[in-house]
Amino acid sequence: MPTIETRRVVITGMGAISPQGVGARALWHGLSEGRCAIGPLRHKDGEVLRVKIAAQVPESFDPATGIDERTLPLLDRTSEFALHAAREAIAHSGIDFTRDGLGQRTAVIVGTGVGGETTQDEQSRRLYAEKASRTHPLTIVRLMTNASASQISIAYGLRGATYAVASACASANHAIIQAAQMIRFGMADVAVTGGTEACLSYGALRAWEAMRVLSDDTCRPFSANRRGLVLGEGAAIFVLESLEHARARGATIFAELAGSGMSADASDIVMPSADGAASAMRQALAEAELNPEDVDYINAHGTGTQANDSTETRAIRLAFGAHADKLAVSSTKSMHGHALGASGALELVAAIGALRESVVPPTANLDKPDPACDLDYVPNVAREMKVRAVLSNSFAFGGLNAVLALKRAP
Repeated sequence: MPTIETRRVVITGMGAISPQGVGARALWHGLSEGRCAIGPLRHKDGEVLRVKIAAQVPESFDPATGIDERTLPLLDRTSEFALHAAREAIAHSGIDFTRDGLGQRTAVIVGTGVGGETTQDEQSRRLYAEKASRTHPLTIVRLMTNASASQISIAYGLRGATYAVASACASANHAIIQAAQMIRFGMADVAVTGGTEACLSYGALRAWEAMRVLSDDTCRPFSANRRGLVLGEGAAIFVLESLEHARARGATIFAELAGSGMSADASDIVMPSADGAASAMRQALAEAELNPEDVDYINAHGTGTQANDSTETRAIRLAFGAHADKLAVSSTKSMHGHALGASGALELVAAIGALRESVVPPTANLDKPDPACDLDYVPNVAREMKVRAVLSNSFAFGGLNAVLALKRAP
């Protein structure tokens, strides 16, 4: 068979809207300072909900800022987040899509676990609670899962492959991997990619309550007294380019997306598998041409549930062997919550920050060691240390695993 020549993929822009604030810098600052953004749930039905906490985007966030007044009515909250994060990422990258027909060679791939959930919830309430005979005429264009990707494409005239990826909590990482592969194999020169989620609707909160996996106080990944996950929201979007393209235009390179791994547990719809997670990590190491000893930090999936955290610990030991004891491992969900399909994107901001600034963000709220979770989880306080390479893990209901491997900027 002929050899396929592949291209190196780098990250040249990033933007975010998160519980830590507006902007990727606000997110990184909050995480590197160990600031937990979990607080009382702000919701009009909060009094009747059992869940009383969440990690929410600050009330100061104004979705109308920078968005055309004709576009705003078309947007669900998840698309508002995505557009704001995309605008920051594109400005951050300094890229000009109008030059040399670049818009034709730019893909837009965005992950989301549930899509336009706020719109879905509002219109269901209208139909079933208020007995309305019709829904809002823009319901479909707001709630469709591909809306965020399509709105970014329209806003910037990007005509390459544009679509959504939905794989529950692994959606963002799967989207980023797809985007990187398009660049790696010459199907695009640039990609705008990441994840977005606005899942704090009444219906979704009730559904998560029914699963009995939500914490009632805070998120404590890897701690023996962990009580479950805390839902969050937000978006992070990135500009990826081939290394050649980035260098040709003199772009600042923040990190190299050197490899990735994807696997399915094929065993249980909710119970995670250490073997499946370890397989994805091994694939990411192999594609990035990294030995286990080359990796200094893992941004863990780390949800704060009993099953996930002990299983992920076993998976890391399976993938890294003896080097697992020398890794720094932390879960930033302890600070920004579990934003479902956007989580991997928010965590990629943390992974890039660790590489660039040689600071590993902590696992907040870790106050009681668990014998089943016996790695170095960087408890409560960020750590200054040399970081040469990073893995970022995302593991989803459905037994779906997606892992990113990053190296320092070439």
